[in-house]
Amino acid sequence: MKTPEWVTQVIDRLDGEKALRRAVSRGGDLADLFWEEVTLTSLILEDGRLEKLITGLDTGVSLRTVFNDHQAFASTNDLSPDRLFDLAGTVAAAVEQGGSLNVHALSPGAFGPAFTAGISPSTVGIEAKVDLLRRAEAEARKFDRRIRQVKVVYADRVQKIVVLNSEGRLCGDERISSLFLVQVVAAEGEVLQVGYEPVGGALGFELFEEHPPEKTAGTAAARSILMLEADEAPSGAMPVVLSAEAGGTMIHEAVGHGLEADLAGEGLSVYSAKVGQTVASPLITVLDDATLPYRRGSFAVDDEGSSAQRTVLVENGLLKSYMHDRRSALKAGVESTGNGRRESYRHVPVVRMTNTLIAPGQTDPGLILSTTPKGLFVKKMGGGQVNTINGDFVFEVSEGYLIENGRLGRPVRGATLTGNGPEVLNRIDMVGSDLGFSIGTCGKDGQGVPVADAQPTLRIPEIIVGGRQG
Repeated sequence: MKTPEWVTQVIDRLDGEKALRRAVSRGGDLADLFWEEVTLTSLILEDGRLEKLITGLDTGVSLRTVFNDHQAFASTNDLSPDRLFDLAGTVAAAVEQGGSLNVHALSPGAFGPAFTAGISPSTVGIEAKVDLLRRAEAEARKFDRRIRQVKVVYADRVQKIVVLNSEGRLCGDERISSLFLVQVVAAEGEVLQVGYEPVGGALGFELFEEHPPEKTAGTAAARSILMLEADEAPSGAMPVVLSAEAGGTMIHEAVGHGLEADLAGEGLSVYSAKVGQTVASPLITVLDDATLPYRRGSFAVDDEGSSAQRTVLVENGLLKSYMHDRRSALKAGVESTGNGRRESYRHVPVVRMTNTLIAPGQTDPGLILSTTPKGLFVKKMGGGQVNTINGDFVFEVSEGYLIENGRLGRPVRGATLTGNGPEVLNRIDMVGSDLGFSIGTCGKDGQGVPVADAQPTLRIPEIIVGGRQG
């Protein structure tokens, strides 16, 4: 594979091989150099005022050495070879004295992008981007007289990375991403309800061909009014049908974080030391897949230079694997699964999800609803949190309906779902043939990275629903 000229130019300008050799001069298990260049735009329109307009370019480099399951890490935005060489000395000094770690001869690896954006955001002027925000606000405002507040956010990012490691692997990637979201607050009397709708992915300005700003705004506004008029949700144990449209918040929080190898390896996960054991219903297969085209968590190589891949985490209920970065893989004696991710060159890589999903099943989604006489139908999930040690979770429902005689009934608001990840996975008794995605930014160890989550329509025969009606 021929190394792209821009990648070679980056390494030559930095004198990267020389710096990496110094970084490993006192030993270690692995060392890498990470260079990043990011061009970004961030806009926020709130109640008719442009509250935030940021455009900029950020470039920097970091060096890391892994030794005895520890790390030495340093970063800088001074790209002079002398500064990087000094930084390498700092990293080397932190390593416990050991056998010399050689830098292998260069062996070009994968070079991105894995898929090509249709319209790079860098070719679109600020005026056109601001116009998207104003069109969305106008659409939301006219939806209903009870709309009180409208917030619209636009962000795009063009990121180039180069990774060179002590094994001689040289990789590069160019990642383009776009994000657009609308948040609407509706009020009547003392009751306030929020409608929220985000769209985005690893694609450019063509995002708005499929998702015009008016469509996103209309969805958010309609949800706020629907929930304003909804009854209070009931409480107690009941069947719950999670629509594919609900997105994969449950799989991300209740399952995904617990399958990250750093947490599992330290005994901080309910799934620790359970590879080969049954952890879910035989209907459940869980994947993490960074190769999916245009999804928000996709890339060609991760932030350690490992190729993107599709990892089977749970297969027909059996735990098959954890997600690994290079450090956790070294510790476990396995290969990285391409899940080493970092927010920027200023951050050390950690094990992170990419696009995490429950694989579709064989059942018609309509049949799942029609064979459930009563319960709660979750059309859209809100936020959630989980205790990875014991698997307990709680999630908000941003759009829900009662199930009455196998059909959608009245909308309800204020519902929460409370349960335990492994218990819920084992209880699921119907899995739909559909698949719906949601997007987000996943926070861990003070870092945020873009992710996507997905699931088919699922039925949980019994779970605790929190609401205001007894």
